Amino acid sequence: MRWIRLRALLTVNLVLFFLFLLGLVLTGHAQENSELADHGQPAQSLGQYVGSASFGEAVFENWESEFLQMGMYVLLTAYLVQKGSAESRPLNGKAPQDEDPREHRNDRNAPWPVRRGSEPILWLYENSLAIAFGLVFFLSLWLHAVTGARAYSEEQQLHGGEAVTTWAYLQTSQFWYESFQNWQSEFLAVAAIIGGSIFLRQRHSAQSKPVHTPHAETGD
Repeated sequence: MRWIRLRALLTVNLVLFFLFLLGLVLTGHAQENSELADHGQPAQSLGQYVGSASFGEAVFENWESEFLQMGMYVLLTAYLVQKGSAESRPLNGKAPQDEDPREHRNDRNAPWPVRRGSEPILWLYENSLAIAFGLVFFLSLWLHAVTGARAYSEEQQLHGGEAVTTWAYLQTSQFWYESFQNWQSEFLAVAAIIGGSIFLRQRHSAQSKPVHTPHAETGD
């Protein structure tokens, strides 16, 4: 039980992810078969749907926006401030995250790149969170384009049109419509937590300031 308690935040979020992904699979499968029936096409099995372009597009266009949001959030909070927000770095002076890891080469419990890594390895490590989110964003963007092109082509062919390449699909309004409809909501959510944490509180949450603190106090 202690092992679970110490890892509960990550564990619960992963469990919720898989539950909602299962919900997407089941409801998407039903919706896809409904559309196929409308066009006089044979129904897909659940396995066929999971391997289909429609399912891939639904998944990757959302992952794309989520990792764009998180990557940009990591970078923006490294350099920008917001008076009164629990999400902001201090208005004046340095934050603990600003400390140079090179001054901790001899710390026994420091991560390996800090203790033993070369300068390029340490540079990569001290920027690894934003780099990782950026790489997954671009991978998701590409997979969205690949699966979206296949789904778009299938839809076009059902209506007597022609298939398109991934590159051609990237130049369509459909691809950018799918991206922008998700991107705008992600940054609205980020703005909501940044602005909301100025005036609102949630006791016990690491994303909130202590309930008794004044609105102007910045940082957590």
